[in-house]
Amino acid sequence: MKYARVIGSVVATQKYQDLEGIKLLVVQPLDEDREPRGVAQVAADATAQAAPGELVFVVASREAAQALPETFVPVDLAITGIVDAIHAPEGGRRTQATAIWHGPADLTAPETGQ
Repeated sequence: MKYARVIGSVVATQKYQDLEGIKLLVVQPLDEDREPRGVAQVAADATAQAAPGELVFVVASREAAQALPETFVPVDLAITGIVDAIHAPEGGRRTQATAIWHGPADLTAPETGQ
C-alpha cells in the first residue's frame, strides 16, 4: 500500500463491461515524505468517494483488481482508502538498520584447527 494524491479524473467513452460505474482517477504516487515520485497513473476508485486533491492509499497488481466489486477486471492500480489525518512525530524515521545481516561470509570463517 502506498500514498498517492488524486490530481484529476479520466473520462472514458467506452470501458470494460465490469468497470461500469467505477470512477477512474489520475493519481500522483508519493514517497515516504509525501513528495511526488514518478509519473502520474490512472487508478480505479474502489472507495467510490475519492476526489481531486485528496491523499489516498493505492494498491497495485492483483490486489488492485481484488479491491473492486468484480475481481476479474483489467486494473493495475486501485484506490483503497482516503487519508483523513496523519500523525507522524518529528524524528520518527529510523536512520540506521534495525537488523544485522549474517550472510554467507559468516559461514566461510577460517577453521580454528580443532
